[in-house]
Amino acid sequence: MSQLFTERIWEKVEPIWKSYLEHPFVKGIGEGTLDQEKFKHYMKQDYIYLIEYSRIFAIGSAKANDLQTMQTFANLLHGTLHYEMDLHREYAAKFHITPEELEKTEASATMTAYTSYMLNVSQLGGVENAIASVLACAWSYNYIGKELATWPGALDHEFYGNWVKMYSSDEFTSLANECKNLINQVAKDKPEHEKKRLEDIVVKTSRFEYMFWDMAENVSMWPTDTIERV
Repeated sequence: MSQLFTERIWEKVEPIWKSYLEHPFVKGIGEGTLDQEKFKHYMKQDYIYLIEYSRIFAIGSAKANDLQTMQTFANLLHGTLHYEMDLHREYAAKFHITPEELEKTEASATMTAYTSYMLNVSQLGGVENAIASVLACAWSYNYIGKELATWPGALDHEFYGNWVKMYSSDEFTSLANECKNLINQVAKDKPEHEKKRLEDIVVKTSRFEYMFWDMAENVSMWPTDTIERV
């Protein structure tokens, strides 16, 4: 039996994704020790990230070569705009931030670079590029959620428990699996050079994911911020 494309990808991204679990921000969520101001910064940046992320599902639906793929992208778009973003709106309410204020969040350098990259490769290529662009986020968050769910007390934490429950849930696992199934379908008959290109997109977005955790941990925006204040 031939190797699934996601099995090939896993061999490349496993060390990167395992490093997420050692990152102080992710560990802080799992252990319940994360500074809430850091989480607030992350939550606001991730909210506007999800708006751009949703655009890629729309691009994928528009570029789909068949109705089933179009419907899958539409389902992923709906799940992100409602199910996943609802979690951020719930956390925002705890910080007394309205949905309108969330949408006006200024994008950090990392968020801008990450989403610009995803949108660029999605628009330049076919439907397979859109799938590859969103895969790391969906799959790695599910991976993190399931791992953190095994940590003592992570699911029951009064503040971060809902985050862990969300990304380890059956509903989010289903979203991640839809992305994995899509990439396996489109990559199956691709020549090696095209598979390599898709693999590179997933690896790059995985690196951006690490940078996103760094941005959240350091509550950073733009490297020039301190210069501009002088």
